[in-house]
Amino acid sequence: MWFECCTKQGVLCVLVLLCCGVLSNCRQINNNNNNNNNNNNNNNNILTFNTSLSVNSDWETTGILSVPVLGNGYLFCQARDVTTNNNTHYWDYYVHWDIPEKAKNDSNVFSLGDKYLMPRSYLVFKSFSGNLTGKYSCHLHYRDTQIDSRVFNLTLQQSKMYGYQQQAMASQQYQPQQQQQPGPDQYQQQQGYQPQAGYQQPQPPQQQQQGYQPPQQQQQGYQPPQQQQQGYQPQAQQQQYGQQDQYGGQQQQQQPQPQQASFQEFIETQESKEGVRFSWNVWPSSRIEATRMVVPVAATYTPLKKRDDLPTICYEPLKCTQMQCGAILNPLCQVDFRSKMWVCCFCFQRNPFPSAYASISEQSQPAELFPTYSTIEYTIMRQQNLPPIFLFLVDTCVDEEELNALKESITMSLSLMPANALVGLITFGRHVYVHVLANEVMRRQYVFPGMKDQTAKTVQEYLGVGLKTTPQTQVGETFSRVIILTVGSLFSQSGHYSHSRVIIKAQTQMPGQAAPAPQPGHMNNRFLQPVQECEMMLQDILADLRRDPWPVNTGKRPLRASGAALSIAIGLLEACYPNTGGRILTFLGGACSYGPGMVVDDDLRKPIRSHHDIDKDNCQYMKKAVKFYEGLAKCVAENGHVVDLYACALDQVGLHEMKYCSNYTGGHMVLGDSFNSSLFRTTFQRVFARDEKGNLEMAFNASIEVKTSRELKIAGALGPCVSGNEKGPNVAEMEIGIGNTTKWKMCGITPSTTVSIFFEVANQQGSDVPGGRGHVQFITRYQHPTGKTIVRVTTVARNWADAQSGQQYIALGFDQEAAAVLMARLAVHRSETDQDGTDVLRWVDRMLIRLCQKFGEFTPNDPTSYRFQENFSLYPQFMFHLRRSQFLQVFNNSPDETSFYRCMLNRECVTECLTMIQPVLYSYSFNGIEAVMLDTSSIQPDRVLLLDTFFLVLIFLGETMAAWKKEGYHEQEEYASFKELLQSPADDSQDILATRFPIPRYVETEQGGSQARFLLSKVNPSQTHNNAMYGGDGGAPVLTDDVSLQVFMEHLKKLAVTSNA
Repeated sequence: MWFECCTKQGVLCVLVLLCCGVLSNCRQINNNNNNNNNNNNNNNNILTFNTSLSVNSDWETTGILSVPVLGNGYLFCQARDVTTNNNTHYWDYYVHWDIPEKAKNDSNVFSLGDKYLMPRSYLVFKSFSGNLTGKYSCHLHYRDTQIDSRVFNLTLQQSKMYGYQQQAMASQQYQPQQQQQPGPDQYQQQQGYQPQAGYQQPQPPQQQQQGYQPPQQQQQGYQPPQQQQQGYQPQAQQQQYGQQDQYGGQQQQQQPQPQQASFQEFIETQESKEGVRFSWNVWPSSRIEATRMVVPVAATYTPLKKRDDLPTICYEPLKCTQMQCGAILNPLCQVDFRSKMWVCCFCFQRNPFPSAYASISEQSQPAELFPTYSTIEYTIMRQQNLPPIFLFLVDTCVDEEELNALKESITMSLSLMPANALVGLITFGRHVYVHVLANEVMRRQYVFPGMKDQTAKTVQEYLGVGLKTTPQTQVGETFSRVIILTVGSLFSQSGHYSHSRVIIKAQTQMPGQAAPAPQPGHMNNRFLQPVQECEMMLQDILADLRRDPWPVNTGKRPLRASGAALSIAIGLLEACYPNTGGRILTFLGGACSYGPGMVVDDDLRKPIRSHHDIDKDNCQYMKKAVKFYEGLAKCVAENGHVVDLYACALDQVGLHEMKYCSNYTGGHMVLGDSFNSSLFRTTFQRVFARDEKGNLEMAFNASIEVKTSRELKIAGALGPCVSGNEKGPNVAEMEIGIGNTTKWKMCGITPSTTVSIFFEVANQQGSDVPGGRGHVQFITRYQHPTGKTIVRVTTVARNWADAQSGQQYIALGFDQEAAAVLMARLAVHRSETDQDGTDVLRWVDRMLIRLCQKFGEFTPNDPTSYRFQENFSLYPQFMFHLRRSQFLQVFNNSPDETSFYRCMLNRECVTECLTMIQPVLYSYSFNGIEAVMLDTSSIQPDRVLLLDTFFLVLIFLGETMAAWKKEGYHEQEEYASFKELLQSPADDSQDILATRFPIPRYVETEQGGSQARFLLSKVNPSQTHNNAMYGGDGGAPVLTDDVSLQVFMEHLKKLAVTSNA
């Protein structure tokens, strides 16, 4: 029988026979319970027991379930094929280890999984203080009787093996009974700016010699800092935050712990491969202990995480037959190839393989059992392939210049769509116009009054869509009269714009006329046509489209029926293609001022609501509008359609009320100043970006379902989703976000869409957690842009901590970056559920103080003794910037801007969300490029700074750099190095703009410039007008009364070390 060992980052190598290829004497022993005689067994594949208990078992040593999250190496043993009867159960078996005496006395060697459900156990070596060579044995027990054991000699010695190591199995080479040599993962470090040799600094006459003197030796490339004291740097280990002199503590060097380094690499690898990050990577064993962790057990999951090696198989997944489980077969399940059975790792139900799996064996396994395929995609072939649908909803109450720019962007997007994509067009002003795109003799459009709310049934009856009627009889059966307008003049007597040759005005249905039965997916629909067939027609309509003709008096707003138009668009898609992937691309040039969903009236003397008006409940239309748009959002989400909001105006357009349409459906929300800006044009073009295979980088009509082990329950989710209303036994009593369900609908997802799932530990205090590991499975079902239905399954596992001494291992598994994002989303959720902003800040402070008290090292009532653990050191800093961010501070932001910021925080990945919370600041100087602290001390006259806040990319020239640029030194050949220095941050900013969605604002400014306020509002105000000293270190003071990070940390330490805080 084979034994395995996995090694991780560290300075050790565990040498076991056929694991590392070095000498390890391994003996296999059969124990008979009657005579306790040990006989050597030379059969390495099958071991048969002859016991009075009639228990047959093969010892499984394929410890490749997942990368170990504890220690630098482990041994893993498991008994498989345990047969049970009415009197025996899986939980009657357990495994324990006998180890040498010197190993027992070593706290770095311990076992996991003793006396747990299913005979499975790990022997973990978290570090090695010397030679631990000796005899190690693993024993299998049935209740209190030993029925088998393994005894083997290990040679544990140091080795110069650095870097992360993980056991990797190629799919075509996977053999369950053969060992694969583990190899280190190869990581490629991105190379930054490479200054040329001979990099020189400009020498202004009579100034340079007395001013800044650069070092003689210039760095030959981008040298990322090894330690970043304040600024967030995801690719570097943060070593000393919390022990910095400037933050109120004594600077103390700490040796990096191998467990923490291994955890960090494990976290990064899991995110890149599975798209999953947990706040805690070792879970507490009881509900009480979980509540004491302060930060909830939660995960961020990116359903469409890009992977180059993602396997795709063309058959349906195999589900567990337990009705309340339904988990899908995965590499963590136990498989009996002889009896063709598999055991679900969630409910432990034994399931038979169908006949299609009759030829599987240990040497020929299906792809879903490969250990490296913990994430796999199934293509469902039996369902009909439907093309994506794009319905344009265009506001015509904008200026001619804005409208022309918008028409150009829409025309451009037609060339970026798949040829079979269905497109439609609805325009609106005071009335709503539904355009016919079928190839007819005359162009026609259907007109709806903007004052009335049109239901889906009404739209279906008026337009004759989704009905069992012929195109010739649709109009006659549904409309009472037809108005035909000539094209001789621009406007008709009735006031309707006559760019179309025929306008059919919608009337109420004739009395007594019965509505025909709906026929979803009517392919002869005249309003939604394949783009390859109607592109010329649509371009002609857009070319003739003019500004809404309804007159606008002086001092009045245009009458804009945005709510009615959106309701009609939703009803059109619901009638034609329910539960099919489609997008409603809504272009807004102003606030809704007419009809349902109105947020402001047409009198310009009455401004649109502000945060102050909301706090004072002085909003005449807001509550009614919010209720209207939220109802539309629930309806469109139920149909599986997406609503995109593209708002470009100098004033607010009502995103605060309409945000549910985007948040519930996963639609894009873009906030800009003008449709004629490059920001909007580039952002809208990026909506139709394609992957390397030429497919659109989006998915439609998606849903995500979560399966958990019985000890873990689902509390809720936060993200661009709505409840799927599917309850199960693993639904938690506590509800966080969108809870009381195990399934959520995410109608539109992109490769960056990330949802947060919150869990609750169900195990009670004092009881053992069955199994050594808990499992979570994410099942995402979506419509591919090609029309295919795809199911992506991701299965992960994490260790349960020991109930008695597991806190130190729980702390080692803390992911401070994921935890900061999860807590930020929770804080935003609290802010949006009618909770006062001050109360939310107090809640954030309380959670931070409790976490510091729980996991900090300090002497009671002595703030100077407080020390952070390394993997907790950045968390207080994230909370400091979160408190100052636009997500919780609404001052100087409109309600529309606040809704936009919170919408992006609620859907982006962890790295991007951290950039929103704590912006990244880079310094460019003649010494090279480095990531610097987000602090006023980083603002120096001889630097060029690049600030990335996700929503804004800013280049800031220091005082000296700005003066040299004004003198024109960068235009002189002898100062080519200065020109290159100025060009370097511009090039890097373009790299950021090229990958970001939506496109952030791009600003270039200098010290003392008007737009320098964007930088000054983000940096830590360590130097203000109150404490700035003449002749200081050159940092720019900030005129603010906000507390600095140093004061914040000092106060936090005082509260953390006080027992009654």
